[in-house]
Amino acid sequence: MSYKSPTSSVNVFKKPLPIFSKQPMTGFYRNGFCDTGAEDTGNHSIAAVVTDEFLDFSASRGNNLRSIGLTGGCKWCLCASRWREAMDARKSDNDPVVPKVFLHATHERALESLKMDDLKKFASEGEAANSSTTAQTPSSTSGSAIKEV
Repeated sequence: MSYKSPTSSVNVFKKPLPIFSKQPMTGFYRNGFCDTGAEDTGNHSIAAVVTDEFLDFSASRGNNLRSIGLTGGCKWCLCASRWREAMDARKSDNDPVVPKVFLHATHERALESLKMDDLKKFASEGEAANSSTTAQTPSSTSGSAIKEV
């Protein structure tokens, strides 16, 4: 996998894509951004905080993210299709199986397969009330540290 600079990448508001997490180092390119490109067939564009419920759900679908050291509370760039599966499987709008989304750090490519209204509905606290076209500063919570594998 080659490094790709996110300099021309934009978020769902058409603003420059900010770094999402370095601890753990996330993104398809493992550069901290939820950046994506043609070689990213999984569309790892959703900036979210994973929950234990989501990690269980993902493992039940064949992708055990715990095997790379993720725990509930970690910031991670998720595949748009897996996030949608979790959203579709939820029992209620408050079901923790659906990871909260950080819109400012979610790549615009997420909108190829998801509706903005759905992303806003599950936006992290602060972003939900503030989902506008202005880029926001990421929260100070960096999530749990990833274990070395």
